[in-house]
Amino acid sequence: MPAALACAAALASPPFAAASAAVEGTVALPAAAAEPVAKARYPVAASYAVGRPVPPAAIVCLEGAFAEPARAGAARHAQVAQDHYQFAPGLLAVRRGTIVSFPNLDDEYHSVFSYSKAKRFDLGRYHKDETPAELTFDQAGLVKLYCEIHDHMRGAILVLDTPYFTKTDSTGSYRLENLPAGSYVLKAWMEDGAPLERPVELRDGATLRVDFASP
Repeated sequence: MPAALACAAALASPPFAAASAAVEGTVALPAAAAEPVAKARYPVAASYAVGRPVPPAAIVCLEGAFAEPARAGAARHAQVAQDHYQFAPGLLAVRRGTIVSFPNLDDEYHSVFSYSKAKRFDLGRYHKDETPAELTFDQAGLVKLYCEIHDHMRGAILVLDTPYFTKTDSTGSYRLENLPAGSYVLKAWMEDGAPLERPVELRDGATLRVDFASP
């Protein structure tokens, strides 16, 4: 099994030896926008802040040929909950082969589905008292999430073939550490649109600064 993720936001395992390069910078994020409920099929609890802005974020990843040793261990797991009538987190990055669960934390039914090429599925309707569904994401690509009951709900899972990735904070800042030296491609993914990318040359013991401006 491939070696561990080299970023704080991902599932943690020790990086392989002699990986001491780093890259940091910012990604220009769009302004946070509220997602009002439009033509909701079922009532939404008034106590929840429906339409509240969801903080934007991007996934930054390093792609290339990595000389990683094999590693045995349990399968990786992650979670996308339905909480306060939003997907939480709204944007999740996982390695290919990760098992993702979809617990419902709200008092109404949800029905999560996707028509994306990387993972097409329909979990049907389920309540918070029911066991969360689990799916294995075994094909790289962007998987867009929807709820059949609540039209305003949007989310995405980015399935990656690299062990090096992280999610920006709300200001667009990111940092990747414990990277191997060499020539690679650094990409910044957001939910909509093609990824931004830059060729990078990483050196042991050095931190490279890479900022991604708006396309």
